[in-house]
Amino acid sequence: MAHETPPCWDRSTAQRLERGEAAALAELYDRFASLVYGIAQRVLNDENATARVTREVFAVIWESPRDFAPDTGPMRSWIAGLAHRLAVQRLRADLDGRASAAERAEAAEQARAASTAARADYIVTAMPAPLREALELTRFQRRDYRRMAKRLGITEAEARRRLRLGLQLLSTATQYDAEDL
Repeated sequence: MAHETPPCWDRSTAQRLERGEAAALAELYDRFASLVYGIAQRVLNDENATARVTREVFAVIWESPRDFAPDTGPMRSWIAGLAHRLAVQRLRADLDGRASAAERAEAAEQARAASTAARADYIVTAMPAPLREALELTRFQRRDYRRMAKRLGITEAEARRRLRLGLQLLSTATQYDAEDL
């Protein structure tokens, strides 16, 4: 998972990009390339297309650094959203090139499933660190909320609250909007 970045880092990196500092883009790439690649791979399931989307994301960042608005959220979330949007656009273009209606329907269903998975990745990436940590401890490390509370040094009620909020956010990944594809 991508590293957490403080708002001051996001702002200074955005300013450096606006000044045309290639080193700022290199830092962003080092920090977020695996996030971008993972999101694109989930949507596209094609290594070449995923690599192209990853390059496109960082090209867009370099060409339009002012598109990032620090007041609307962290840079990590903006980059994840950009990766998802460009991957879906590429998938949509690939779907348009399919010959038969049956192939298009099958590909559209695969695209919906991949898009849901990518949205889930994006949601987990964008959620506040305490909620993300709660989900990671319960889902991936298979701890119940009592052990999670003890591990994090919080009350059981707070552990349940974090888990509930994290799951509520994650459940929105299944909401399908026809314009996503």
